[in-house]
Amino acid sequence: MKEASKQDYAPVVHVGGIPFQVTSLELATQTVLRLSSQKRPISVRFANAYCVAVANKDPKYCTLLASEGINFPDGAPIVWFMRRSSSGRGVAGRVRGPSLFGSVLDSGRGIGIRHFFLGTTDETLKSMIERVSTQYPGINIAGSYAPRFGPVDKEFVKHATSKILAAEPQIVWVALGTPKQDFATAKLAESTQIPCVGVGAAFDFMAGSVPEAPLWMQNNGVEWIFRLASEPRRLWRRYVFGNLAFLYAVYRTRSFNRVVTRDQAETEATKVIDQKHAKPGRAYLLEQSDVNNQSEPAKSEGLD
Repeated sequence: MKEASKQDYAPVVHVGGIPFQVTSLELATQTVLRLSSQKRPISVRFANAYCVAVANKDPKYCTLLASEGINFPDGAPIVWFMRRSSSGRGVAGRVRGPSLFGSVLDSGRGIGIRHFFLGTTDETLKSMIERVSTQYPGINIAGSYAPRFGPVDKEFVKHATSKILAAEPQIVWVALGTPKQDFATAKLAESTQIPCVGVGAAFDFMAGSVPEAPLWMQNNGVEWIFRLASEPRRLWRRYVFGNLAFLYAVYRTRSFNRVVTRDQAETEATKVIDQKHAKPGRAYLLEQSDVNNQSEPAKSEGLD
């Protein structure tokens, strides 16, 4: 992967031992567009309280989130803790995966960005592409692929890479669920040399196969209530036990939960939840100009 110079490093904040970018939806959109136009092979992730809780128990996932890639803060609790630690370094705003997905699809039309969609099912992809083409006239869709259900193994990477390279996109959107999609974006960014972004339920929302919370709930930190009401059997354990695990992770790594300057970035990115089992890594950080130009973002868009 192409290396970022030390001059490109900007502040991040560690929450629960995981490095998150101090940014906003607008700046994150600009960053992803830049990565796409430059075809920078990087994994872009949207991590929330659930991700931190999972990383607290899973050494491999913990290492992944602390290594190469961008972690955007997707979830009100993450943003709340970031704002407690980032005084004077810009105001942390939530970067909701489905919101950034739509924002980049829209803004990317002006510069002809070629998109590739990977994940969900053939039916969902077909419905989503129809809606995307209607909602964003002139969008450049290079291709799509719905892989068979299974692990992110060599066969998965081989077939997915073949499909992607044949389509010649500038960005790959991956919707396989967390944490699977985060492992997939890391592998595919390396094999295709193209930026890969894991966007979770964004495909289902765009296709209309899964209902999306009203905007007022997204903007006021209560999207989780809508999602829990929609899928109580699947999500109640995640929200009850997952949030408790998140708070525990934040508490026991509280010495890491602070802003990191660009000079400290490489060193601090290696401090993950459990240093006994996690391998050192490097966080790919936003360019310093993004932070210098940052303004007050809109309210947090809610808990995912």
